[in-house]
Amino acid sequence: MSNTKEIKAHIKSVHDTQKITNAMYLIASIKLRKARNDLQNTRPYFEAVKEEIKRVFRTVKDVESRYFYPMGVDDAAYDAQKTCACLVITGDKGLAGAYNQNVVKKAMEVMDAHAHTRLYVIGERGRQFFTGRDIPIERSFLYTAQNPTFRRARIITSNLLDLYDAGEVDEIYVVYTDMKNALESETICTRLLPLHRGQFTSPVEEKEVLHPFEFHPSEEAVLDSVIPPYLAGFTYSAMVASFCAEQSARMNAMYAANTNAEGILEDLTLQYNRARQAAITQEITEVSSGAKAQTRKHNSAKEASQP
Repeated sequence: MSNTKEIKAHIKSVHDTQKITNAMYLIASIKLRKARNDLQNTRPYFEAVKEEIKRVFRTVKDVESRYFYPMGVDDAAYDAQKTCACLVITGDKGLAGAYNQNVVKKAMEVMDAHAHTRLYVIGERGRQFFTGRDIPIERSFLYTAQNPTFRRARIITSNLLDLYDAGEVDEIYVVYTDMKNALESETICTRLLPLHRGQFTSPVEEKEVLHPFEFHPSEEAVLDSVIPPYLAGFTYSAMVASFCAEQSARMNAMYAANTNAEGILEDLTLQYNRARQAAITQEITEVSSGAKAQTRKHNSAKEASQP
């Protein structure tokens, strides 16, 4: 059994670690609250953009766009294409449970399904994973995971759109993490381009448009001008959702660490009390034995002095 000095040092070490995990828990909760507020403040704009796209399809049902599947073409015909760009959103830091591992695992599944995949990575953890396995990365967006802004999302989307418009890639995917609730998150792979018309049509029969809109210079041009900000908004939402999921995962990890620390402290306190009691008992035993020895010595000397 360890002595009391070693146990006290161990208890102090656990307390110091617990202070760090408590601080990380509080920081993650503050970041999570701020990111949620930012997303809620910007969401109405992007919802309005989506409604405008729906309105275009409701007004002109046969409109064509390079950002959409052609009418009458099945998705499967395009899923078979081998060239795609994949935007992978990970975190810059660890200590977030399986958050980063789940993202890179989903990204590897996309790469297995497409023989020619061009990787675009957000987050230092994703960059380290792919670099360590000699998997080429087209571009890594540094410091974006910890500070998701619409400006950065627009830059990232613009780079991906340039590839799509130039015909260098046939599809664009986004791998990110979305929060289902405060305790559960889901890693999602979403096809960013090409879009499907079903995403902007309602299964319920909509009212007939009595006063059709006039599009200038054309329906296709209007639709093509609306799609880039919509995609930038989706990318920004994915970045913020991933950031929220990362902070939630870190909060859960730190909460579990604090709970484990409490259990360790209880065991160490019990060990310390036992060791301390054993030391006290040993001291009492030694004092008692010494007193008995002195008494016997005194009695022996007294008997020897008597005639």
